[in-house]
Amino acid sequence: MSQISDLVASRVRDVPDFPKPGIVFKDLSPLLADGVAFGALVDDIARRWEGQIDIVAGVEARGFIFGAPVAHALGLGFVPIRKAGKLPGDTIASAYSLEYGTAEVEVQADAFPAGARVLLIDDVLATGGTAAAACELIERSGATTTALEFLIELAFLEGRSRITSGAVNAILTV
Repeated sequence: MSQISDLVASRVRDVPDFPKPGIVFKDLSPLLADGVAFGALVDDIARRWEGQIDIVAGVEARGFIFGAPVAHALGLGFVPIRKAGKLPGDTIASAYSLEYGTAEVEVQADAFPAGARVLLIDDVLATGGTAAAACELIERSGATTTALEFLIELAFLEGRSRITSGAVNAILTV
């Protein structure tokens, strides 16, 4: 493992049976509470994609926590991809399946400049449904999903196989 993946691994807490029985929730609160570790993570992601992207997008809610500071570190804008019904104006939506249910995400129709190279950030790559839906929104908006960045990949769920665009990086794979 790399130094940054060791750092992330040391600050993730497993919470069994949340939000439903049989699910092991990856709690990133200890990572967020450690300012030095959080800063190192943001700097690591920003360095990896510097000069390769035009805008950063994050999936609600934990993708916001990591995506916005990465965008700031790169001097770029940030686009929130939200749960359905949370954004004003014209929006486009995409439904997807989770390992424990279904959901829908949306983005404002004019959120991405045409042809923009987008870095999509989320906390965990599980089944890939959220990431695939977010990529669909980016592409339907006229932008390109250049890369996807995850803090944790749950490899046993094979979510990476559902992602059809952009380079994929997971800092920690379990």
